[in-house]
Order: sequence, then structure tokens, then C-alpha cells
Amino acid sequence: MEDEGTDTQLNIPEAVLLGHAMVQRVANGLGIRAFFIKGPASVVQGLRMPKTSGDVDVFVHPADLESMVGGLQERGWRERPVDLDSLTFPKHSVTVHHPEWPCCIDVHYRFPGMENAPEDSYEVMWANTEVLGLAGQGVRVPAKELGILLLALHALRSPHLLACNAELRFLAELTEREAHAPAILDLAQATGSLAAVRPFLGDLLAPNVAVEWPEASTEWRNRVLAKEPGSARLIAIAQAPWQDKPGMLFRAVFPAPEVHLSRDIYADMSLRGRLKSHRARWSRFLHSAPHIVRDLRRRRHGG
Repeated sequence: MEDEGTDTQLNIPEAVLLGHAMVQRVANGLGIRAFFIKGPASVVQGLRMPKTSGDVDVFVHPADLESMVGGLQERGWRERPVDLDSLTFPKHSVTVHHPEWPCCIDVHYRFPGMENAPEDSYEVMWANTEVLGLAGQGVRVPAKELGILLLALHALRSPHLLACNAELRFLAELTEREAHAPAILDLAQATGSLAAVRPFLGDLLAPNVAVEWPEASTEWRNRVLAKEPGSARLIAIAQAPWQDKPGMLFRAVFPAPEVHLSRDIYADMSLRGRLKSHRARWSRFLHSAPHIVRDLRRRRHGG
């Protein structure tokens, strides 16, 4: 008689750890330079408080993106649907999922906040990586200073969130305690992320360090401003040329199926299911509308 319950399913922490090893093997087999950001490696390095990661974040050179995604597709991974509006939501990664894995893989090819050419920024980052033992295999991860910069930029997208604010405080204390600020400054200058990282790094530098802080890009300012559901679209519509506004408004009111699937890949795309998704979408927007109006007024008055 066969034993019952022989089928096992990975839990998320197991899947994320094994996912790092699997992705590293795929990259090695294809001759792709890849390193992992955020996730459990950051906890092992002492850059984050212990927390459970829900996915695998890997960084590749932009020229290797297609090969990396293709290598994962050969192993059953499939691209997750995304909103096709790249003007409102500038893309920086490709997400793939697998029906037998409880986590996704985000393949990054650029990092928001880094304004230099993605290819140039990648070379700077790759030169500041190291090998870390994870899931029984050596995987490449950012050196501490680069890890701090990446985590800070990620948290600075949403500094109003309690979790991001707490992470920035943790990183600031670590940076000050271990005197990482000068190296982080060098990396920020080399990747064009000075403007984005200024709220974090500015107070950590010695008083005699003179820095010419550039203005943040429109993309970065929009990312930080878009705090509520729907606010990113409103910002994009407001900034778009007049001839583009009608089409953008139409797509905002009647989104393509990919918009719903980007939130839930198993969403019901029948007529009834799409109507239900539309109602939920409008409910989220109306609930957040007062906050959106407040933020837009603050932006207009430079607050």
C-alpha cells in the first residue's frame, strides 16, 4: 500500500532559498553574470532584520535579460502578466512564476533611482559583489556598501510606510556604526543615484564632505509621490501631452485584462469576473481619492 501524504510542497522560505541556488545554476550554465539583491542574503549579511522574503530577486546585465528569462522558461517558469502602460509604470524587471513553486522570481535589469545608463550602472555594481554561501551553494550578492545603497533606494520609494521607515533607520545606524558612508557616496555618484539617495545619505556624511546634489528625475519624483492606488495614473495623465490624455483616460477606466492579472495571475477573466475586478478597482481608488488629492496639492505647492 502506498503511503498517504507522500506529495510534498515547498513552503515559501524553502522555495526562496532553493530558488536562489536554482537561478544561480541557470545563470552559470548560460554564462550570465548574475547577483542577488534583497532577500535572505541581506539578512545573512546583517543588512536587514530577520524577515521572510516572498520572492527571489536577481540582477543581470540588460543585454542578458532575454537569455536569463529564456533559461528560466525552459524550466517551466512563465512571465507574469504586467500592465502594458510603461509610461505610467516604467519597467525595471521581469517577473516569472511557476505553478509548482510558491514564490516568484524577479529578474532585474535596472534599478529605480539609478539615473546613469543601466549598462554602466550594472558594471559598477558587478565590481562590488561577493560570493555568499546560501542553500548549499555559492551565490553572488552585493558587497555591504552596495547592499545598503540598494536597500535604501528601495525603501526610499515609499518612505511613508512604517516598514520602509524602520528599514531606513536600521540602515542609517549600520552605515554610521561601520563608517560605510564614504563608499556609499562613491557608489551613488558612479550609478547616478545621488538625487534619490540624498534623504538617506545626506545626514550620514561628514560635515566637511561637499556634495553637489542633482535634482531628482521626473520618474523618481513620480514614484515617491504615487502613494495611493490610482495616483500613478493620475500623475502620468497630468504630465502627458494633450493628444495622449484621452487614450490614457480610456485605458484607466477600461483597463486591459493584463492589469487585473498583474495583481492576481489567477483572477477570473470571465465577464462576471472582470466586472467584479472593476468594482474592486474603483473601490480602492475612491477610498484613496482624498489622499491622492492631498498629495497632488502638496506637489503643486512644492511641499
